[in-house]
Amino acid sequence: MDDNDNDTITRSRTTTTIKVERPRLHKVLLVNDDYTPRNFVTKVLQAEFRLNESQAQRVMMTAHQKGICVVAVFPKDVAETKADNGTEAGRKEGYPLQFTTEPEQ
Repeated sequence: MDDNDNDTITRSRTTTTIKVERPRLHKVLLVNDDYTPRNFVTKVLQAEFRLNESQAQRVMMTAHQKGICVVAVFPKDVAETKADNGTEAGRKEGYPLQFTTEPEQ
């Protein structure tokens, strides 16, 4: 009998698991000012953030009363683009309307 018939070949198998981490979300914040007309802020919220009229008015009034309000939460690049677009809409009309972003906790 040949000894090679009873030899066992052992191979190690390595499996790689790739963990995909979700992108960190960022809040878009509306900062209150005393110069931008409320109806203009509401229109920007509706156009840029797709809020309906009552949602836009609630966000605008919360920012007016508390000084700042979270508008929505998006991936970082989307949040920054929407904040920039909203702020730019105010600048084009001569208003100090400001949207900022910050990481969500």
